[in-house]
Amino acid sequence: MRRAIRRSPLAGAGGFPDNVSIAIPAPETAMQASLAFTPLILIHVAAAGGALVLGGLTLALRKGTAMHKLFGRLWVVLMLVAALVSFGIQRSGHFSAIHVLSVITIVSVSAAIVAAARGRISAHRRGMTAVYASLVVAAIFTLLPGRRLGDLLWNAVVLAQG
Repeated sequence: MRRAIRRSPLAGAGGFPDNVSIAIPAPETAMQASLAFTPLILIHVAAAGGALVLGGLTLALRKGTAMHKLFGRLWVVLMLVAALVSFGIQRSGHFSAIHVLSVITIVSVSAAIVAAARGRISAHRRGMTAVYASLVVAAIFTLLPGRRLGDLLWNAVVLAQG
């Protein structure tokens, strides 16, 4: 967005004449900046959101069934996509402390898969439940005001009331 600024002839010596306007970029508000979504962020949000829904369904299903295994495999793919894509989401070109969670997710999901393959179902259940619970906590923190999705949600709520 651009806006024109007109300077008054009373601006003093060297001021612009009254009939000249200068187009300068309008400053981006913090709100607009916080709502910017890149393709990587959209992929991350879609994968994490899908994992949130599919993980809940998987945990609700009877364990060991073909449907549980199918949903579980899809959930693992979504979690790995969300974790891997997160490494491309950086501020100022640097990783942040939150990227440690992506590493933990990759390691934990991998360990839970290995546990299932080795027949250690109790360890598999604990691992996958812990990763899913961590995903739920991350989703809650994502919706706080001041975060991109949080700002989007809370602005939508204000607009809906309005």
